Amino acid sequence: MGIKLVTIDVDGTLLNSQRLVTPEVKLAISQAKAQGVKIVMTTGRPYPGVIDLLRELSLTDVGDYVITYNGGMILAADTGTELKRMTLTYQDYLKIDDLATTLGCASHAVTEDRLFTSNYDVSPYTVEESFIAKVPMSFRTREEMQSEDAVIKMILVGEADDLHHAISRIPPEFKNDYTTVSSAPNFFEMLNKKASKGQGLMQLAQILNIPLEETMAIGDAENDRSMLEVAGLAIAMGNAVPEIVAVADYQTSTNDAHGVAVALEKFVLTVD
Repeated sequence: MGIKLVTIDVDGTLLNSQRLVTPEVKLAISQAKAQGVKIVMTTGRPYPGVIDLLRELSLTDVGDYVITYNGGMILAADTGTELKRMTLTYQDYLKIDDLATTLGCASHAVTEDRLFTSNYDVSPYTVEESFIAKVPMSFRTREEMQSEDAVIKMILVGEADDLHHAISRIPPEFKNDYTTVSSAPNFFEMLNKKASKGQGLMQLAQILNIPLEETMAIGDAENDRSMLEVAGLAIAMGNAVPEIVAVADYQTSTNDAHGVAVALEKFVLTVD
């Protein structure tokens, strides 16, 4: 018995501080895949935001998979074909948009291929999300959003300190009704309660008939916690936040010191 499925976060984990994959990480992923291990990018980004990375790492063959939108979607990496999707309703959208207004936050909604905002004064963090995720941004009024029936997540955005204060004021029922994760200091995401990186890992393992005991997850931030908690082996990056280190079985080196490669070499590539 060995590790047969590895889920790897992208930002802060797979990518170094220059937003690049180091040669050492590329080699370790290639060797693990050659060994028959499923290497699965697991990210808050949409498919268009990771397709170039998937191609760079040769993870777009038949039988390759990717978990996007923090577990909101599971896709076949070669074609983008959808295996699982968890969405929000229009009533969810209104409820979360009202919350953002009450908290004084900007917000935007994300579908499979577009980002929507109802804020006339568009937040620079909404623009940043559109750029990083490689999805176009459009303005829609609340009423016009009724026709957008495939919202996968809502994101509250703002300056780090302001957003942190706003998050502390969110009523408890929201955290009971939705999956809520801080994906970065300026972004707080709200998804269908059944969507998380942990749920994505469990669902994909079930599809592939791989026991959870034979899975490994690598991450650094709060939105990685759920997959580390369900994986057979939980790996925290050397640059991980304390909450992630606390639930990990092992802490590897940082993303600037090839932490993903170190973990793969220790727990996957050295196993007969």
